[in-house]
Amino acid sequence: MVSDFLENGSSGADSWCSSDSESGLSDLSHLAEKIPTCKRPLAQFENEVLSAVNSLILSINKTELSGVKSGACNAGCIRFALVKLLRLSGYDAAVCSSRWQGTGKVPGGDHEYIDVVSHGHTGSSERLIVDIDFQSHFEIARAVDSYDKILNSLPVVYVGSLARLSQFLQVMAEAARFSLKQNSMPLPPWRSLAYLQAKWQSPYQRQLYADEKDISRANPFDHKQCSGHLKRLQSLLQAEIETERILKPVNSEHSWRRKPERMRHYLY
Repeated sequence: MVSDFLENGSSGADSWCSSDSESGLSDLSHLAEKIPTCKRPLAQFENEVLSAVNSLILSINKTELSGVKSGACNAGCIRFALVKLLRLSGYDAAVCSSRWQGTGKVPGGDHEYIDVVSHGHTGSSERLIVDIDFQSHFEIARAVDSYDKILNSLPVVYVGSLARLSQFLQVMAEAARFSLKQNSMPLPPWRSLAYLQAKWQSPYQRQLYADEKDISRANPFDHKQCSGHLKRLQSLLQAEIETERILKPVNSEHSWRRKPERMRHYLY
């Protein structure tokens, strides 16, 4: 189990320490300075989709959620609800399921996220990644204070290109290594850069709607935590939006809502 690995990866009483050493603080402070660079500036399409995603997540009601698979839902119902709303808003959005085989020190696994694709008139396209539980990918045991500050500075919901996502992954994998090193703990394989990259860079399948067979097999007991997940997500997102609003006035001219003639550009 993950917890067993983290607990047994320690070596002595020092591993229980969660404060920063002088050298570790310097390393993590340097990495913390890179987060604002990763977050901005956004391209026009990224800004537009980010605004749409945030608004639509806040608009989802728990009554709109329904189990989409047998076993643990893992917020799959929230992703499909968001994809439905994005498509109604004119975006080519889908739930993406990636899967990869273990190689060497990198365990195999699978991941589910959303993508939004913009189709240009010349045949070109731009693909954005949307991950509604972004910070959870970087949570580690006994994190030092400065690591927690970096973690909390990440977007609640990631919306952006794979290239920009890679910048976040590099910073967080290195920050996790420094934090764990201060507690004499090894970096678990599922927090390595290679494993993190595999989540979004592995082959994937796009799915526009939840499979009716999966919905019929869904167990309400496995799905009951999703309303709590949605409430927590909306609370964190609202707090993030309010903080950014205080720091930077919102430009009402950059609304995410599209005119009908522009909507067709993204679906066809």
